[in-house]
Amino acid sequence: MAGPDLAHGTDDDAAPHLPVRGCSARGPRRLGALGLLSAAGLALTGCGDQHEPWFGGYVNVTSYPWFDFGAEAAGQSRTVLGFVVADPEEPCKPSWGGYYGLDEAEETLRMEKQIAVLREAGGDVVVSFGGAAGNELATACTDPDRVLAAYRTVLDRYDVRVVDFDIELDDLEDQEANERRAEVLLRLQEERKEPLEIWATLPVAPHGLDQDSVDVVALMLAAEVDLAGVNLMTMNYSESKPAGQSMAAASMEAARSAHGQLTALWGAAGQDLSAEEVWHRIGLTPMIGVNDVPGEVVELDAAAELGEFARDQGVGRLSYWSLNRDRPCTAEDGDPAEANDFCSGLEEEAGEFTRVLGEGFVG
Repeated sequence: MAGPDLAHGTDDDAAPHLPVRGCSARGPRRLGALGLLSAAGLALTGCGDQHEPWFGGYVNVTSYPWFDFGAEAAGQSRTVLGFVVADPEEPCKPSWGGYYGLDEAEETLRMEKQIAVLREAGGDVVVSFGGAAGNELATACTDPDRVLAAYRTVLDRYDVRVVDFDIELDDLEDQEANERRAEVLLRLQEERKEPLEIWATLPVAPHGLDQDSVDVVALMLAAEVDLAGVNLMTMNYSESKPAGQSMAAASMEAARSAHGQLTALWGAAGQDLSAEEVWHRIGLTPMIGVNDVPGEVVELDAAAELGEFARDQGVGRLSYWSLNRDRPCTAEDGDPAEANDFCSGLEEEAGEFTRVLGEGFVG
């Protein structure tokens, strides 16, 4: 059954309100059929203090040769480490990329040592669960208690206060997994002594979020998860981007479209947020340089344009894929016209995208 009406428009001219702070009212928990996602059926959610806007690139921690993020990301306020997925042999056990258990990650990737270096430099890490490869834990593991234990193990081991759930492909389409994840995330927030900032990272097109992505957000709000925001993967548009439209223009259109949808979703959850408040619950994540879709390229000028848009709108988060790629290609990297894990495919100084996108954000 259809969820709330998700008009694509925005209310950019609405008078700004103060952030919603300290709300505690909650109705009964209601999950299951999306027919429950009406204004009357959704509980009041997402009422915690608003986070400070932040900037931080993703790192593909398991790509080889391994990336020294402890050194390369020093000075960034946050670094997003991807991806924790289910162990292929033990679906309720967390692993990095399906390759390394947590102990193996310390031995091989120097995970804790690199995190310590970042923190000593004044930064911190975000752990991203899911991604395009492997199975997210709530998809692979059908026991909610064991999913909870797996998430808890990762958060406790790395002392994490901000988490990112990159839900795409098969994970995105799995309704039971999305319900299970939402219920477990509420339990995880309730059991922790300090607030846990949770972001849902979802694919987007210039016309906005598709129905599967809308359902993921709606289910989290229905479960009463205090959702910090929705991070839009502004990349790889393929046929959804009109011919001739620039990547920057497509990304800004996608953000505006999603803004209208998210306004409706939080409104259906009992929160009539101002345009400013909804922008604060949106993140943007471009893929720098050559994208996976042929012909789609985010150059430095486009990154600067998108960064300025993010600052002007007051988004709560700006990330990018990935730190590993923020350098020019060498002969060993292969054809620069094809996307790879190790370079942008553009003539640039190493670190240029980090500098351009991070301008004006904390860190």
